[in-house]
Amino acid sequence: MNQSTFIKINPADSVVVCLKAFSQGEVIEVDGKEITIAQDTPMGHKIIIEDTPEGTDIIKYGYPIGHALKDLKSGEWVNENNLKTNLSGTLAYQYKPVKERLNIANEHRTFNGYIRANGEVGIRNEIWIVPTVGCVNGIAERLAKLLQQETGGKGVDAIHSWHHNYGCSQLSDDHENTRKILRDIVLHPNAGGVLVLGLGCENNQPEQFMEMLGDYDKSRIRLLVTQKVDGDEIEAGMAILRELYDLASKDRREPCALSCLRVGLKCGGSDGFSGITANPLVGEFSDYLVAQGGTTILTEVPEMFGAETILMNRCETPELFEQTVSLINNFKEYFLSHGEPVGENPSPGNKAGGISTLEDKALGCTQKCGRAPVRGVLEYGDRIKTSGLNLLSAPGNDLVASTALASAGCQIVLFTTGRGTPFGTFIPTMKVATNSVLFNRKPNWIDFNAGKLVEGTPMDELLKEFTDKIIAVANGELTRNEMNGYREISIFKNGVTL
Repeated sequence: MNQSTFIKINPADSVVVCLKAFSQGEVIEVDGKEITIAQDTPMGHKIIIEDTPEGTDIIKYGYPIGHALKDLKSGEWVNENNLKTNLSGTLAYQYKPVKERLNIANEHRTFNGYIRANGEVGIRNEIWIVPTVGCVNGIAERLAKLLQQETGGKGVDAIHSWHHNYGCSQLSDDHENTRKILRDIVLHPNAGGVLVLGLGCENNQPEQFMEMLGDYDKSRIRLLVTQKVDGDEIEAGMAILRELYDLASKDRREPCALSCLRVGLKCGGSDGFSGITANPLVGEFSDYLVAQGGTTILTEVPEMFGAETILMNRCETPELFEQTVSLINNFKEYFLSHGEPVGENPSPGNKAGGISTLEDKALGCTQKCGRAPVRGVLEYGDRIKTSGLNLLSAPGNDLVASTALASAGCQIVLFTTGRGTPFGTFIPTMKVATNSVLFNRKPNWIDFNAGKLVEGTPMDELLKEFTDKIIAVANGELTRNEMNGYREISIFKNGVTL
């Protein structure tokens, strides 16, 4: 990508994206025509390049991102004040399959991971305490701190308790979603040992919860129900944790094929560069990993609205197409059932960064999954069943969606951002900056700079650097959120709390 002051992403576009801030009166040349900038326009924002009557669709990425709310003159700044979404309710869709050959060679690269008894592979070897109910969060956190003090943090990669507010006073889908997410955390291969910590009287009954785990490794996953302990539950918990620690501390990394790598794809705090730099870079990596036999998962269903047909038509089968239609329309119904419009997005930070409508956001967001065919569709709380590109039902909220990706079985989340964020979920959460300004301002948050794409670095060169970085993280290199200790979980809630 050549260095310039603006970019026209697709030949059909009626806007260009500013790669720098423009002042009123500056002149740019687009497709051989001089255009005078009508008003000061921030970096990452859009300028219309042709006179556009009110009601006309505005085109970006080759697709409509909404329609003009008034007559627009060439050179005007296009933003949420003069552009409105075309989205409304649910739609009927037709399957028009698009199959594209990626022609990406299998390089037979490896990473060093922890091979678990069931054949799954972790990229970390940690001790986790998972409460069945929020009532025992304090005990879980105290146990994690005591084990950390006792061991000095050596022998395993980390020791954590996963604080949450649920496990009781929930009904129906909320209750089952909590149980499924907690089950998925307990079974995650990044844990070398797990203490499931129950109270005893909660809706999420500990013994029934353990049955949900199926045929699990009983030496590595243990249960303690605190109401059933005579005396000191802390010492009872520490006795179990010492046994788990003794086992996990003997685990060693072994070479594993890249086909064992499962990566979640997420964006948050997007800006006008997200669909130009970081998301396309992640999309190129997604295609590369899929070609190696690995797995990637795209979620944030509300941020697919406006770009959903692109994903639907990449489904390998009519059955997957129908599942994707349900994925989209069910989430639209969720919005409508609460009296909310389906286009109620983007956020204030998105708008400040240059994203004006949900279609604008979605067409950039979905680039994270590249061009590979869709091979699986997962409901919230489901675990990966099929290698290759998967779609997962979860909202756009950063913590909820990232937790859902990790719960599905991803060992790492690639998180693109144009605004910056410090958070991380319960697996390594690797931040990819869309622009160099953010990367240089927040080196304590950001792991990789995709902004170099608009500064002259070719995509193939940056992709190699990016892939090497991801493999380094899989080999044990800490992400910024891990270095900072910023790690947490969040579970999706929709219904009544008793």
